[in-house]
Amino acid sequence: MIGLARLGIAAVVAALAVSAAQAASPVGTWEIEMKDSRYRVEMCGPDGTALCGTLIWLGNGADSPENLPYLNTLLIDHAAPTAPGQWKGDLHIYGQSAAGTITLVSDDQITLRGCAFLVVCKTYQLFRMAD
Repeated sequence: MIGLARLGIAAVVAALAVSAAQAASPVGTWEIEMKDSRYRVEMCGPDGTALCGTLIWLGNGADSPENLPYLNTLLIDHAAPTAPGQWKGDLHIYGQSAAGTITLVSDDQITLRGCAFLVVCKTYQLFRMAD
């Protein structure tokens, strides 16, 4: 009986975690973990369910002449929802494109995972900036 009670509690905790991820919104301003670029993330597309993210700031050494042309361009390009708090689509990082997965980890953290040629993969963490 105790095992079933623990299993029930674990199920409730898991359901609450999923509900919290569903309630969180990716819309806002985010800074990458290296603190050298910031992005404006918003819902986009014809029905407003896709995810778009635009590079809006470069600093701390990333504001070099070779990176400045990417200001105000899409990092997350109309990624389609695949599950609550998750989208898949193209990521554009400083002139390179990769198939990516965007996961809203919490209200204050997004994980971007991009893979080029299905073998070269990189993961980035973005953290919410106060608006």
